[in-house]
Amino acid sequence: MNNCDDGRDLVLRFAAETYGTRPEYLWKRSPRYAVLRHQDNQKWYGLIMNVMPETIGLSGAEEIDILNLKCDPQAVGFLRSQKGILPAYHMNKEKWITVLLDGSIAMENVYSLLEMSFSITASRTTLKTRKMLPNQAWLVPANPFYYDVEQDFGASGTILWKQNRTMLQGDTVYLYMAAPVSAILYQCRVEETDILEKTDSNGTLRRNMRLKLVRRFPKELMPLSRMKKLGVSAVRSARHVPPELKEELDKLDGEYPEKH
Repeated sequence: MNNCDDGRDLVLRFAAETYGTRPEYLWKRSPRYAVLRHQDNQKWYGLIMNVMPETIGLSGAEEIDILNLKCDPQAVGFLRSQKGILPAYHMNKEKWITVLLDGSIAMENVYSLLEMSFSITASRTTLKTRKMLPNQAWLVPANPFYYDVEQDFGASGTILWKQNRTMLQGDTVYLYMAAPVSAILYQCRVEETDILEKTDSNGTLRRNMRLKLVRRFPKELMPLSRMKKLGVSAVRSARHVPPELKEELDKLDGEYPEKH
């Protein structure tokens, strides 16, 4: 399987697991074109197509998979300055973008853009329903070589963190520090989501969430060796906390009081 097929399959799997969306194949002449749409208002939030590179201004002799997504018109210019994002193919270029599914963009960033498109096109009922969902618990990895989390929390006890899944306000985030620490060190609460940040002089945008520190844990409390016995063998990207681990983490609330 080539990278294009990988990207297509990963997007379809994410849409199915996150939104319950089943792709629709509407055109006999283009049997692999896959529409992702909301079931209540029937609006599209994604369209996967296989096209020849020359049709979107690229070079190459083999078909590639692309994904059309809707975005805030004010962010279109910023997004199109990023590698792997082009003016929308066959759609309104002021409101849509085309994302290459050939590995040009990390899949976590593709998921983030897909989430943005889903939210922009969702009905009020869908958005209200999602906000009323029970608070969820997430495991999010942090690299101690790149992040000084203690310093970043600072006096305010809050930190901006890259948001690449469907976190909602009120969700719980457990920060897992990678090797050489290899343990859960922080419990946080999501205070705000969908915060756009320009990350460099080229205008590249990143979607962030604001985390509020709730409590700290000693590294000996929940190391990876113990997590493996509770259903987590690795934390490579943001993921839900499995029930077995969540049950053990909930027991710690009384032992490690909240930070105020």
